[in-house]
Amino acid sequence: MDEAAFRQARQGVVARPCPFERAILRACAACTLASRVQIAERELLSCADADGHARCQEFYGRLKSSFSFALGKSKIDAPLPHAQEMQVQCGGLKGMQQTLSGTAEVADVDQLLRQASAQWGDSDDFPYSQVVHAAASVYKGRHG
Repeated sequence: MDEAAFRQARQGVVARPCPFERAILRACAACTLASRVQIAERELLSCADADGHARCQEFYGRLKSSFSFALGKSKIDAPLPHAQEMQVQCGGLKGMQQTLSGTAEVADVDQLLRQASAQWGDSDDFPYSQVVHAAASVYKGRHG
């Protein structure tokens, strides 16, 4: 299956693509709302809940922009290379968990974001600089 056909099939099957798909598939995190779907020997994740998906989308967007300095970019407006995307997803989730609870194990992304909202309120108020700093100490990538 060529890439254009894959993208078209994905849009037809995955209504709400998981923003943290790579992190969950790599086992950096887990989420009770993630449903696994296979297309052409590729595994994808779909979010089972519209509100949960919206929370993750908003958090991911803010997280990605917060990582711009750590990634050596003034602004992130294009897709990131895989290693940098993993740094944002895995590092960001683990960094948020570390900032929130002192441990980097992310058992449920949805629960993590609910707890962060209970602690800090709106996602605008999350301590992103602390999260990025914590991410550097808890996520080293494959070779770290």
